[in-house]
Amino acid sequence: MESQTDGRTNRVLYGCMGLGGTWDTAPYTAEDIAGAEAAVDAASQAGITVFDLADIYRHGKSEAVFGEVLARARGLRERIVLQTKCGIRLADGERPGLYDLRGPSIVQRVEESLTRLRTDVIDVLLLHRPDPLTGPEEIAKALTTLHEQGLVRRFGVSNMSAAQIAHLRAHLDIPLVANQLEMSLESRDWVESGVLVNTPAAADSGFPHGTLEYCTANGIQLQAWGALARGRFTGGGETPTARLVADLAARKHTTPETILLWWLQRHPARIAPVIGTSRPDRILACRDAVRREPELTHEEWYALWTTARGGPLP
Repeated sequence: MESQTDGRTNRVLYGCMGLGGTWDTAPYTAEDIAGAEAAVDAASQAGITVFDLADIYRHGKSEAVFGEVLARARGLRERIVLQTKCGIRLADGERPGLYDLRGPSIVQRVEESLTRLRTDVIDVLLLHRPDPLTGPEEIAKALTTLHEQGLVRRFGVSNMSAAQIAHLRAHLDIPLVANQLEMSLESRDWVESGVLVNTPAAADSGFPHGTLEYCTANGIQLQAWGALARGRFTGGGETPTARLVADLAARKHTTPETILLWWLQRHPARIAPVIGTSRPDRILACRDAVRREPELTHEEWYALWTTARGGPLP
């Protein structure tokens, strides 16, 4: 994914889902803004310049507090890549939660995001989830309109398979630059699906086989949400995986968080992890994943995988 920043900084994104206070419609507070400023500052210190949001995070408050940060930090907008998402509608009264990629809805959500973010353009817009009721022609028309109006520079998807992406691309002249999926040492279906082919366990993998290969072949950056596995392997636990992560971190003179990110980055698909913690210390603990190439050997990478899966490969 191209940016106006050093190419290395695209190797890690900062996910802003934790910013903005509570997961309800209560207003955000001055404390929430201060917390967002501290998180963004830590990410910047770590060398991260790509910030990932979504219109639904904290009911829009994540975008709003990020907009507050942009308004207060002179020159920050010009130094970063701003990525947000649309396509999920949260439950509201009698209306259930749903997916909505209808053309007018996409345009409206983008306009609302621009207002909350206090900017005149979104660098990258991701379609958050597939909407089975909206055809690709309508989606493509909306994206083209947003691009022609200068409201969105680039587009991508999230949580989509190779077949779904190919179906959309067939109706879209604008390139898709990213696909964001859940990938981590804990959520391993993305790598398991490739080795479970022709085994009975293949039916248990929900990951659409071939998606990584399709994205890599078509220049679509793979972004990994949930990359730190929600702290499962870095919180001082005594599981075999946590112990191995800690041991490798000590031997490589880095942090357990970096080991988890290196495990993703070491894959030839050049996966870009999205870190979602709002704690400045944990954000800074990821800096080596931005500044250093992954230093895991072939054997160490497999040791992490087999230890986390709790058994040998087929």
